Amino acid sequence: MKIFTPKAPEPIGPYSQAIKLDNGLIFTSGQISPYGDIKEQTKQVLENLKAILESAGSGLSKVAKATVYLKNINDFASMNEVYSGYFSDSKPARSTVEVSNLPKNAKVEIEVIAYV
Repeated sequence: MKIFTPKAPEPIGPYSQAIKLDNGLIFTSGQISPYGDIKEQTKQVLENLKAILESAGSGLSKVAKATVYLKNINDFASMNEVYSGYFSDSKPARSTVEVSNLPKNAKVEIEVIAYV
């Protein structure tokens, strides 16, 4: 089932904000925020993910796996400062990789897999 909420940005391409499977798994598309520094972008990305997951009947506390794409790996500590505030109780499995570029020149993109 396709998930959409107006509380998060509309996709900028031919994809859904998220897909919810019959077994209760939710796969989000990567979220970006092209405005602000790494901390501001990380906060907005996580707010977008929170809104998408809540519209699917889930939440950040039910994230099993996160993938973080950073334009500059030197932003790792700053991103983690913000990220850890959203996942202080539940700490999902996570991968973080540096990439050469992101859409709209964003500094960070995050996608998650969650459950209901």
